[in-house]
Amino acid sequence: MGSIILQRSRRKRLEQGHPWIFRNEIEHVEGEPTPGSLVEVMDHRRRYLATGYYNPASQITVRVVSYAPLNQMDVEFFVARFRDCLKHRERFVKEESYRFVYGEADFLPGLTVDRFGDVLVVQLLTLAMDQCRDVIVEALVQVLGPVGIYERSDVSVREMEGLEPVKGPLYGNPPRFVTISENGLKIKVDIEQGQKTGYFFDQRENRASIKPLMTGWGERSGITMQELSVEGEGTKLVPVNQKGKEVTFPYWDGATVLECFSHTGSFTLHACKYGAKKVTCLDISEHAIENAKQNVELNGFEDRVEFVVADAFEYLRNNVKGLNERQARAAQSGKVDTSVALTAGGGRTWDVVILDPPAFAKTKGAVKGASRGYKDINLHGMKLVNEGGYLVTASCSYHMRPELFLQSIQEAAADAGKILRLIEWRAAGKDHPQILGVDEGHYLKFAIFEVRSRTF
Repeated sequence: MGSIILQRSRRKRLEQGHPWIFRNEIEHVEGEPTPGSLVEVMDHRRRYLATGYYNPASQITVRVVSYAPLNQMDVEFFVARFRDCLKHRERFVKEESYRFVYGEADFLPGLTVDRFGDVLVVQLLTLAMDQCRDVIVEALVQVLGPVGIYERSDVSVREMEGLEPVKGPLYGNPPRFVTISENGLKIKVDIEQGQKTGYFFDQRENRASIKPLMTGWGERSGITMQELSVEGEGTKLVPVNQKGKEVTFPYWDGATVLECFSHTGSFTLHACKYGAKKVTCLDISEHAIENAKQNVELNGFEDRVEFVVADAFEYLRNNVKGLNERQARAAQSGKVDTSVALTAGGGRTWDVVILDPPAFAKTKGAVKGASRGYKDINLHGMKLVNEGGYLVTASCSYHMRPELFLQSIQEAAADAGKILRLIEWRAAGKDHPQILGVDEGHYLKFAIFEVRSRTF
């Protein structure tokens, strides 16, 4: 086994829990380790620190897999790690579908495994994990006994390891579509053509956190609970509108909701489950909207959801323009010809606006542009929130650090003339644990803000 001798002047990131060793941290290499093989990592005094796998073609030259001597990553090694992964998920996730292996945070850098009940989706991101494909499959079969395993290593990041994109079945007969359960909802997932591994488990707890936002809106429409006399039943407490008529629509107290970047429609489903009155489900992809439609039908929410295929930025801007035109008309003195259509169209507002976009900053150099993107979308999103309503917003860009994300939102609020009250601040769920000292694992930011104008 070869050895990596680290520079004396390096930052002590490894001792603080970070498993990556960059090329410029290495003083020299002893022996002749082959790409993908294990190497011992030594400090400048040749004191043993860890064991990791080696790829001289990558900027991240060594990724640590053990802090004790390790001879090989064989079936026994992976079985032990997978059993640890299973214990963690069984303790904290009371469902059958979740992120089973989360790379570095599960001490298996370069490996991602998502569990969809008895079907697994595997993603191999590094040379060493690619070389371990067969033993990984064997170990997964031993620990979880799946009916099928499908590979989704069709990601560009593999190029940094000198690897080509790969996808296809690895074991058994994995179906293209699987139906999972999340927070009591049924969700159909396309493991072959869906984004990344097919589904984003990291927002599970965050989706559940919107529950308090979905009811308590009936009074704004003039609906109150009153006692009415009902023939043969005496008096009963029922919702009554301003005309004194009983309201029979069961979701009269629910919020109006806009979900942008819907993908599988998961936030839409949760909004309906928790009592929303009407949800607008939007994505630029027709495939995504078709998937969301199937999920809405699967849960029986068709009567409360409208679907829009559109660019979210453009859709939000058009509605803000329409809203501004409506407000300008309302401010005019004298008669206004309302038969003339608004030039911008739209002009709608919602009680809750949900923004869960894909990563805007995939590299450090993209942060400046991403900041503008996050500011723009949150600026227009909060303008369309009804007074005292809620903006639900997220960022999955690691390079968009939490303080910068909040700064972008705060700048948007200032430009929009809004005051935001932070109600919830969250990260990824418990099946996405975080190693302290590994900032790259702290990628997801999720916030709920109450939105008020500066005129209240």
